[in-house]
Amino acid sequence: MSAAVADPARSPGPAGVLLSACGETYTLGRRPWLMGIVNATPDSFSDAGRHPTLESRVALAGELAAAGARVIDIGGESGVTNRPPVEPAEEIERVVELIERVAAQPGVLVSVDTYKPAVAAAAIAAGAVIVNDVSGLRDPELADVCAATGAALVVMHTAAAPKQRLQDPDLYDDVLGEVMAFLSERLELARSRGVGDQQLIVDPGPDFAKTPAQTIELLRGAARLHEFGRPLLLAISRKDFVGALTGRAPRERGAGTLAALAWGLDLGAQIFRVHDVAAAADFVTVLAALRGEQEVPAGLALTDELRWERPDQQLE
Repeated sequence: MSAAVADPARSPGPAGVLLSACGETYTLGRRPWLMGIVNATPDSFSDAGRHPTLESRVALAGELAAAGARVIDIGGESGVTNRPPVEPAEEIERVVELIERVAAQPGVLVSVDTYKPAVAAAAIAAGAVIVNDVSGLRDPELADVCAATGAALVVMHTAAAPKQRLQDPDLYDDVLGEVMAFLSERLELARSRGVGDQQLIVDPGPDFAKTPAQTIELLRGAARLHEFGRPLLLAISRKDFVGALTGRAPRERGAGTLAALAWGLDLGAQIFRVHDVAAAADFVTVLAALRGEQEVPAGLALTDELRWERPDQQLE
């Protein structure tokens, strides 16, 4: 892996990039969107079935939105690679009612984490406006669904088929260059199927068919992804590269995730997919204030009930 580290401050993300999703147009500025994660699966690598019912998943989505998530990403198939793929009909059953319930909440956009055209179509009919495809548009019919409905499409890099784990330290001669070439080709494929440029989001795919070292090298140079002129999504939460660096299991990777979030903010990414939305939102808020990117009223003060922890006493 190259020892050179790019300075992300030299390549800030484009300000005011437009995103079109199901007939609505949004402006992504310097304040990033946080994408909260709700897994409608029993075998997620990260939450291990902590939210097994529809009601608990709806409640989680509400908590994430209240904490600052602009987008709720709902998936009905785990990325865990030692499980078989879920049949489309079962995946639809897992996600559709959940999407309907979450999309009805004001101020929330819903994305569906799927690579299957039938699931994407059902999810969009239920209220999803973004398709988060982690297959790298392996099935071009997914682009057809987005073209027909106007849904936004996340185009992600991966050299592996869905549910395949590929960890080859010799896979790439130039990981950033090869990711850029792949994304360029996939973006053109989406456009050729009728997807509008403003519907497209790019994701370099941290950890997908990449060793931790390859992911780190990729993220070091990820400011170049702004050359596509599209919103940049970074799914950095609790990732393997964080665990490899810190020696921590998924739910213990919060601090490492925030470090990756800081890097992504410096290079100008516009969307971050995170599990702990509250921590990410706090991080973004404090950093924006310190950088002068957020107005700080002269009368800003801490309320008495927040000055210290008093769990066994009532505040007077």
